[in-house]
Amino acid sequence: MHDVIGYAAASPGADLAPWTFARRDPRPQDVVVRITHCGICATDLHAVGAGNPDDFPLVAGHEITGVVTGTGSEVTRFAVGDPVAVGNIVDSCGKCVECRAGRENDCAEFPTLTYGGADHVSGGVTKGGFSTEYVVDERFAHRIPDGLDPAGVAPLMCAGITTYAPLRRFGAGPGTRVGIVGVGGLGHVAIKLAHAMGAETVAFTTSEAKADAARALGADDVVLSTDAAAMAAQARRFDLILDTTGVALDLAPYFAALAVDGTLCLVGIPPGELTIDPMSLIVGEKRLAGTGSGGIPSTREMLEFCGEHGITADVEVVGTDRIAEAMARLGRNDVRFRFVIDMSV
Repeated sequence: MHDVIGYAAASPGADLAPWTFARRDPRPQDVVVRITHCGICATDLHAVGAGNPDDFPLVAGHEITGVVTGTGSEVTRFAVGDPVAVGNIVDSCGKCVECRAGRENDCAEFPTLTYGGADHVSGGVTKGGFSTEYVVDERFAHRIPDGLDPAGVAPLMCAGITTYAPLRRFGAGPGTRVGIVGVGGLGHVAIKLAHAMGAETVAFTTSEAKADAARALGADDVVLSTDAAAMAAQARRFDLILDTTGVALDLAPYFAALAVDGTLCLVGIPPGELTIDPMSLIVGEKRLAGTGSGGIPSTREMLEFCGEHGITADVEVVGTDRIAEAMARLGRNDVRFRFVIDMSV
């Protein structure tokens, strides 16, 4: 074990402060990553503010980019100096049907989360990317494509894979129409991805002020979701709609906007239970789906796709001295579109 510096909340709701803690020394299959950037996700905000008290002191952060500074004796994919990214999963059982199919995010034994998870190697609770270093099995480290800004890549490890996976799974591409609900941290990446895949891409937003931004991101059309007439005009238009908002929406207008055999996929996590009229699914033979991440193959595919198309998140970079400010602003939705911490300053 060796000491590293992180930015931890001592208890739920506490301010983040520097904290020295121990990382494991690398095993034969591990890489040591010097963290250069870490994104701030709404999940981090919730975990720090109201997480499980048993997980504290809590070092959040699961959108990591950095540089390999050490490798175990059995590592074959990376060398010292390679730029890499690490997402919200850092281990899984590797044996269940889901893991063998490359869907480690659906591991039957539950995957090891980057922070706040059960650390099956070192014991205790995993500590995340609001820190100077991470040690991870090379399977869960991903090469950053040449030419992509590491700061902009960091949120792809959450917002990118979480939206890329359902877009691919449900067939977004030429000849399809895709609706993206919300033009925020997840939604802005989803618009870029759907557009690059060749789908006719439409943004749904409650804010007229975001219409121009959505078009600049690649939206072919923008629908003001608070306009009942505009929503009614979308009837049976979409093959796929991604709800990226994470808020309690009335889903009925979006089910009505789906074409026959269409899919409404929840990407953000709404609070509380959903109430759905069964006829919204039965009429038109529609589907309600959900997704929260992706496995190793889809994550690598997502990064390669983003490299080919020059896609990164739109970010505001802050130094470690501004983490508290960034967390507070994120709580007020005062960001365009993601905060990323530069861990070197």
